[in-house]
Amino acid sequence: MPPKSLVSPATSSPQPGPPARLGILASGSGSNFAAIQQAILAQQLNAEIRCVLYNIADAHVAKRARAHNIPAIFIDHKAYKTRLAFDTALLQQLLQHDIEWLLLAGWMRRLTTTFIDAYPNKILNIHPSLLPSFPGLHAVEQALAAGVTISGCTVHIVTAELDSGPILAQAAVPVLRDDTTQTLHARIQHQEHHLYPHALNLALSRRYFPY
Repeated sequence: MPPKSLVSPATSSPQPGPPARLGILASGSGSNFAAIQQAILAQQLNAEIRCVLYNIADAHVAKRARAHNIPAIFIDHKAYKTRLAFDTALLQQLLQHDIEWLLLAGWMRRLTTTFIDAYPNKILNIHPSLLPSFPGLHAVEQALAAGVTISGCTVHIVTAELDSGPILAQAAVPVLRDDTTQTLHARIQHQEHHLYPHALNLALSRRYFPY
């Protein structure tokens, strides 16, 4: 499926009907969680975040979620002997909260096929590059090392192959001559906060799905 570029956040709109029941997986600060929640509060998304699962004990996303009275549940991946056992624990929590769609927001763990199959075409991820360029870890560093002049971010459907699922939306970010990893990442992240709600609206509308 060819990449689809973001024109403007205004090109997507909330879908009618019951709110989509969202779960968030996060490992860090939770800035994309905050962007999604803000879009919901601004009625730009017809959705509700029912829980946040996080795997790093001091991840700031937990504090952000609890500030909105959203359950934040710590599940330590180190407490499980296998990836499948950890993913099974995640799935049990998602089932308890009746989650319909799942958003990865800075989630630093690969998901097993068993997990992905439990939410077919309903797991979204945001990645700090213009996929298919620079998949995997350290995408911003990869872009700078390659000397590209344009980078950006991508929201895609999660499949078993890393960062290779169908693309919902992308936003381009110019790479400046004096950029560091920190400065470029900050500008990419600013675009992520606009792109993710936009892409979620597209997903909920099913307009850009490859089936």
